[in-house]
Amino acid sequence: MNNNILEIKNLSVTYKTKKSILGSPKTVHAVNNVSLDIKKGEILAIAGESGCGKSTLAKAIMKLIETQNGEILLENTNILKLKKREDLKKFYQKVQIIFQNPYSSLNPKMKIGKILKEPLEINTDLSKKEIDTIVEDKIKKVGLDTNCLNLYPHEFSGGQRQRIAIARALILDPEFIIADEPVSALDVSIQAQIINLLKQLKEDANLTFLFISHDLSVIKYLSDRIAIMYLGEIIETGKTEEIFNNPKHPYTKALLSSVPQLDSDKREQIHLEGELPSPENIPSGCKFHTRCPFVMEKCKHENPKDIIFSQTHNCKCFLYN
Repeated sequence: MNNNILEIKNLSVTYKTKKSILGSPKTVHAVNNVSLDIKKGEILAIAGESGCGKSTLAKAIMKLIETQNGEILLENTNILKLKKREDLKKFYQKVQIIFQNPYSSLNPKMKIGKILKEPLEINTDLSKKEIDTIVEDKIKKVGLDTNCLNLYPHEFSGGQRQRIAIARALILDPEFIIADEPVSALDVSIQAQIINLLKQLKEDANLTFLFISHDLSVIKYLSDRIAIMYLGEIIETGKTEEIFNNPKHPYTKALLSSVPQLDSDKREQIHLEGELPSPENIPSGCKFHTRCPFVMEKCKHENPKDIIFSQTHNCKCFLYN
């Protein structure tokens, strides 16, 4: 039985850079032929360096940017083909996003109560009293007092603003939430509170999350499964314990090498040379070969296919052919 709430099939996203005095526009390959499934009730984390395409993938799922190829199926409906206003309204009732920066994701000219009421006023036929009740319930769920509904965003700290953003994402009772680096702009002491809040909300409402982060410590604590992304491609996926206890791809091992561990001497240490290549100049063959310490000649010319290690664990690497 298919338990997937979302299926991404062969998705690609490219765009043109602006023309500069140095030359003509270039094509940026932000997401390259990505296929991924997300199961109901799980937290799937996407990890990778800045610039690898994580946020672009999130925006594609939310229909905030155009895609070139592939499908995104939400409960077997291809959302990329949704055009009618009513269909889009139904989609956004099911899928919501929490953005990275709580300072820019809230309208500074609107009071918090209005920010939270607006989605209900647009998408439902509820009475004013019913809307007020829902808004008060959601703001309490994220750990804030109802007195805050009469205040403006600038009157809150970063952590409080992110709680408000989470309340807004919950306001329509969605089934699926994308959390795009939701704690990276916050102080470390506040990050833990927000992460625990997301985990509690997931358990209370059986929500499904796509959690995007470059912080592997947070991912280990929060996620059920992990997808590792490099230059717009998913190069390894597995359950959280599989990725952390038995990583396969050299890039995954390199990411884990950067996580402080008391027993780090027991884990294979891989340190990368150079920086992530520009998505304007994608390497041929395996995209990782320019930085891989185990590079072989065929890595430079051929793109590896998935190697299956278990029903839940696979990676793209010629080391296992």
